[in-house]
Amino acid sequence: MPKMLCCLAFSVLICFTRKQHGEEETHLGSYQSESRYYLHVQLTGIEPPIWRKMVVPGAISLHTLQKMLQVVMGWENTHLYVFRLTINEKTIVYGLPDSDWESADMHIRDSRRTKLDATVWADWLKLTYEYDLGDSWMHQITIERIEHLADDAMHEDALWVTPRCLAGSRACPPEDAGGIGGYALFLEAWQNPRHPEHERLRQWAGASYDPELFSVQQANSALANLD
Repeated sequence: MPKMLCCLAFSVLICFTRKQHGEEETHLGSYQSESRYYLHVQLTGIEPPIWRKMVVPGAISLHTLQKMLQVVMGWENTHLYVFRLTINEKTIVYGLPDSDWESADMHIRDSRRTKLDATVWADWLKLTYEYDLGDSWMHQITIERIEHLADDAMHEDALWVTPRCLAGSRACPPEDAGGIGGYALFLEAWQNPRHPEHERLRQWAGASYDPELFSVQQANSALANLD
């Protein structure tokens, strides 16, 4: 098959796959959406706070939002996750359904088939994101603003929304740090050269790790290369 036709077929396949899940994406990482969601995401229980501000298309699935949260926060996407949405004191759980850890008390709705704008339809709704159900990293997601783009006079090109990180502070903990308590012990050893675990934990976290560093530019570069 000629190279040009091969590339065209590959592009059509990607487009078809995304349309099956109700999402459309350009090669520039933009999504067709009639709304933008401005989010504030904060890892709970840690001071000074670890937080991000980001804007995402409303038309994405919660599973796609999860992938965006992973790269913006700095996680490695190696563990299970769930979203919890509270409406009038009733909590609905979204994630990747798994019979091994679902129970009669907790039914998990498929996050791949759940649109953000159809689920979190008002800014007062309470949404949390839990990553790594062992370490239980809880993220409070505040919907700061929902911007509706649909307008009869609006050009179709204006409905392509590019996810972006707008601001943030501090690096997320290393994977498998042991939750909030384990992270506190890790920082104590990481910051104290006289601690018996100092060198081992410095090597374990990696030479580039610094709990105080966060780069908006790196986060946006990761978003642009998101699968």
